[in-house]
Amino acid sequence: MAVTEQALLAALSGVLDPHTGKDFVSTRAVRNLQIAGGDVSFEVEMGYPARSLQPALRSQFIAAARTVEGVGNVSVNIATKVAAHAVQRGVQLLPGVKNIIAISSGKGGVGKSTTTANLALALAAEGARVGILDADIYGPSQPMMMGVSGKPESTDGKTMEPLENHGVQVMSIGLLVNNDQAMIWRGPMATQALEQMLRQTNWKDLDYLLVDMPPGTGDIQLTLAQRVPMTGAVVVTTPQDIALIDAKKGVQMFEKVGVPILGLVENMAAHVCTQCGHVEHIFGADGGKKMAAEQHIDYLGALPLSLQIRLQADSGRPTVVAEPESEAAQVYKKVARDLAVKVALKAKDFTSKFPTITVSQGT
Repeated sequence: MAVTEQALLAALSGVLDPHTGKDFVSTRAVRNLQIAGGDVSFEVEMGYPARSLQPALRSQFIAAARTVEGVGNVSVNIATKVAAHAVQRGVQLLPGVKNIIAISSGKGGVGKSTTTANLALALAAEGARVGILDADIYGPSQPMMMGVSGKPESTDGKTMEPLENHGVQVMSIGLLVNNDQAMIWRGPMATQALEQMLRQTNWKDLDYLLVDMPPGTGDIQLTLAQRVPMTGAVVVTTPQDIALIDAKKGVQMFEKVGVPILGLVENMAAHVCTQCGHVEHIFGADGGKKMAAEQHIDYLGALPLSLQIRLQADSGRPTVVAEPESEAAQVYKKVARDLAVKVALKAKDFTSKFPTITVSQGT
């Protein structure tokens, strides 16, 4: 009995994307299906990086294909293609960067920079090209957390090369000034410096640029949210009521300037005693989850209050690279994939595909 394309696609439609719950056939992710006798080959194109899921998905596709009578050898190639997505109207796009995601918090001290570093590393581990712009002018943390130092090089005297470690490109004001130099700058000067760092860095073909935003909703944050072409924003908070009050203000700021909220991350959600395993909710339980429900935004996940996470970030080897198989690293990877899925489901940016229209006056 000859193997038909219709029978194969029907079988393959039983394999579901674990993050979206949709099958890969109806979403047109299954491409280039080839049938030669009993040999079958096809490609699956995912819109978000998911290297850690690929072995299991490949096995599921092979098993599904083999349920069709007459199928012998099955070859599956799973690839990722991250698209550029729409940003705020009237904001100039950034060359070499497909998607810019703001990592924000209403209040300082909630672990926003640690979350940014680990999410960037998780996206890179899943197969994406990732960069970090450390936009916290007054308290840059990313050079220490990402283990980078030294001044960025400039080949033309106008633009800078980002530093790189653990497969992630990094730019920060902390790389341009001495460690002990206080940035005594007013808002407009700080904003101008950030725009220069953003637009004068030679970002190299990034799928995602994570912007570690300064905490709060003041002049600098508002100007960045208006001028930086953002695909969306992630809000980081602790379960504590005082942090949630300020996190809501951050959500409102992004909504007012037309930047969609991609989700909320609840940091320091619970502390697990390293001696006895007792779980204690030091900052309260499920405050972030309740706020996400109230604000109608996605709850991306919860991270523990952990000594190891803090020590690893301070040492320049955040959890995702220091202990990639740890429970915390797996949470960061799931949050990163969920975030990438949220981006993938957004409207795509087609400006690069529009033809150039030239109007010439007739004689």
